[in-house]
Amino acid sequence: MAFDGVTISNIVNELQEKIIGGRIYKIAQPESDELLITVKNGNFTGRITISADASLPLIYLTDINKQSPMTAPGFCMLLRKHLQNGRITDISQPGLERVITFSIEHLDEMGDLCKKKLIVEIMGKHSNIIFCDENDRIIDSIKHVSSQTSSLREVLPGREYFLVKTEDKADILSTSRMELESLLSTKPVPVYKAIYTSYTGISPLLAHELCLEADVDSEISTAGLSANDYDRLYDAVLRLVTNIKEKNFSPCVAYENGKPVEYSAFSLNLYEDTKFIPTMSKLIESFYAEKSIYTRIRQRSTDLRKIVSNLLEKDVKKYDLFLTQLKDTEKKDKFRVWGELLNTYGYSAKPGDKSIDVLNYYTNEEITIPLDPQKSAKENAQKFFDKYGKLKRTEEAVGKLIEEVDAEIIHLKSISNSLDIATNEDDLLQIREEMIQNGYIHKRPVGKKVKINSKPFHFVTSDGYHVYVGKNNLQNDELTFKFATGNDWWFHAKKVPGSHVVLKSNGETDLPDRAFEEAAALAAYYSKGREQDKVEIDYIQKKHVKKPSGAKPGFVVYYTNFSMAVSPDISNLKNGE
Repeated sequence: MAFDGVTISNIVNELQEKIIGGRIYKIAQPESDELLITVKNGNFTGRITISADASLPLIYLTDINKQSPMTAPGFCMLLRKHLQNGRITDISQPGLERVITFSIEHLDEMGDLCKKKLIVEIMGKHSNIIFCDENDRIIDSIKHVSSQTSSLREVLPGREYFLVKTEDKADILSTSRMELESLLSTKPVPVYKAIYTSYTGISPLLAHELCLEADVDSEISTAGLSANDYDRLYDAVLRLVTNIKEKNFSPCVAYENGKPVEYSAFSLNLYEDTKFIPTMSKLIESFYAEKSIYTRIRQRSTDLRKIVSNLLEKDVKKYDLFLTQLKDTEKKDKFRVWGELLNTYGYSAKPGDKSIDVLNYYTNEEITIPLDPQKSAKENAQKFFDKYGKLKRTEEAVGKLIEEVDAEIIHLKSISNSLDIATNEDDLLQIREEMIQNGYIHKRPVGKKVKINSKPFHFVTSDGYHVYVGKNNLQNDELTFKFATGNDWWFHAKKVPGSHVVLKSNGETDLPDRAFEEAAALAAYYSKGREQDKVEIDYIQKKHVKKPSGAKPGFVVYYTNFSMAVSPDISNLKNGE
């Protein structure tokens, strides 16, 4: 899933066709490292999403607007001051570098025509959005990079902008047959690796595709390539270069088990299940929509995850300690027996004896009982009874503590699962509310009300039955005990933290097997077992599901249930309205 130079070339082509000559109508900064620029060009109005997020840097055209903060950040205000109503005169990419330069004309305060550049670098953790004058002097950037952060280049106001070339790679757009063999033959590594490490803008995926098209094994060492192999490779490279230069792009997504796994600016012959998308922007938007949400929510839930992780670590240590203490109480009955035997045979002990041999009438074996020589047999017996009583009380107390800690561990693991499946801020607010109610974090300020709009997931099965999935424990309780009716069906991953899933029966007694299987797949997918090939799911009519008094949120009990093992694949299910 590489946002490589060829993908950038495809995006640049789309931007050139749509917005060159257009005017910048609006500039927003919905995230600290993201811009949303609205451009009007004749009858066309579109938005350019530019993200310099270290984990998911992107750029694409979109119709979707995003909510911006009430107060615009400084970088956004600066761009508005200089570029609002500016005209985009050019969009370019140097070679196949992962860099896009927007050339913009605008009028300054005096009405004079000025030229500026907005440079987007899509380079993983080094991604940035840099605002420069026409002489490549940096005015500002969305991320400041000092000499302490990077020894190669400073990205600070007043510094000169230049593109860092950290790797000695060739430009595949101008390569020759001789250069291709010269570059690859000096690298005794698999052919595909030699290709993407030798040329700028080529991803490992595209390198594999080139090998497949040339009928060359991508995994063999370059040392094993013949002259004919190099000829076929060069022919494949020429076809790629021609398509790039002539802008014959065909954005494509590859699927495995119904899930998108890779994409490319050209057809993917490495995969059997592929789908062509009209534009690379639409492909990128849909492909990364879920991943982008996941990344953002992961970042915003860091504090909650840390709290849950720390509490779990403490509870696991407590649990292990209590188990050790409980194991120590297993010897309690030995002291009781010693006390009883001393009461029976203690008369034979002489003053000062350190032990006594007696017949254990429980086992009919002779045993040796240690004695305190300073005490009488009766006093020694009482000492053993006291130890027995203490250990028995400890066993009872520790047993209750183990139950409490175990319930808390289960609850915290379920909260961890809720954080994994959260999709928006309201989901996190509801999880935080649950943690407040259970004393895991400090209570909110007095009088401050929290409005939560989070709702369960809603799906429709292939047969038209509605299925609801709780996103957290508060929703699980609400879904199971207030929303579901007695004859609805309830699903949950067996002995694994996960969501409550309710399959609405619509009053019917016989539902199709497929409805049960798809509801079970949802229970598997929204559980901690989602990475497994198969997950065992318990299911039962809701009327048989009970909540013990005083139980943690989301905790239920049931006794006569059905079970099935399913794959956590929900690709066939439709989202409900």
